[in-house]
Amino acid sequence: MKKINILLVCNAGMSTSLLIEKIEKAGVDQAIETSVDARPVDDVKNHLKEKDVILLGPQVRFKEKQIKALVADEIPVAVIDMSAYGTMNGEKVLQQAISLIKE
Repeated sequence: MKKINILLVCNAGMSTSLLIEKIEKAGVDQAIETSVDARPVDDVKNHLKEKDVILLGPQVRFKEKQIKALVADEIPVAVIDMSAYGTMNGEKVLQQAISLIKE
């Protein structure tokens, strides 16, 4: 599998920093090369280059339609599973990203 470039979106870009570490560790454990970037919701349009998937933190799920319109179906967009986000389950979030890319 090629390198997976993931953009995590939250309110300020900070609440996802621990999740980034967990996703990258899950990638290493599964021999999947990942690049994970976290950005605040208002800065998404400046960070779309070379992204394979965009995952929104549950706290910004209300922006999902707006971000989907911004990427015009060129990049899969979804809200991170609430339980995976709450428990910082990097493996589950990585699997969600992979599933979206394969669709």
